[in-house]
Amino acid sequence: MRIVDISMPLRTGMAAFPGDPEVALHSVRSVARGDPYNLSHLEMGTHAGTHLDPPCHFVPGAPSIDEIDLAILSGPCRVWGVDEAVRSIGATELSGLPAGTARLLFKTRNSSRWAASDGFFSDYVALSPDAAPVLIERGVRLVGIDSLSVERDTTGTFPGHHALLSRGILILEGIRLSGVDPGPHELRCLPLRLAKGDGGPARAVLIEP
Repeated sequence: MRIVDISMPLRTGMAAFPGDPEVALHSVRSVARGDPYNLSHLEMGTHAGTHLDPPCHFVPGAPSIDEIDLAILSGPCRVWGVDEAVRSIGATELSGLPAGTARLLFKTRNSSRWAASDGFFSDYVALSPDAAPVLIERGVRLVGIDSLSVERDTTGTFPGHHALLSRGILILEGIRLSGVDPGPHELRCLPLRLAKGDGGPARAVLIEP
């Protein structure tokens, strides 16, 4: 069995979505400095690094991160390879998606860019507006993508998030898939159990035979 960690390491200075709090991690106690133990202080937003968007992120009164069905986060998933030339994932890129795909992770050119540099890039590949209806129709319950947002919206209305989250479809953002082959895998993902949390930083792994 091979376990592939698809999470982003949390560290000071890592990429953050514009406007979100940046990650700050610093030492408070250090054995090297004569303290009896090591201890660090961590500051971060709820959507830092690899994280899960629960419905309440955009839908008032919808389930928060501590109220979601954890069964959605573990089980068979499909890594869907998107051609390097594609800049926006629409209905065309979803043609041929196998029936019964409940958990879908998009591997785009973003992953190779993350592997080369961990700075934020604004021209990341994301879902186009016509992708959400297809995902809803196909019965997908979790959508993951190798960018810090599932959509690249300039209007500030975030139609993709609204369309997916209002249907209870969870969104996993900030995964890294450069070393993962497209095809079937087993996903294990658990976000932090933040009371009434609008997001949850998560450790996500793929399990392969």
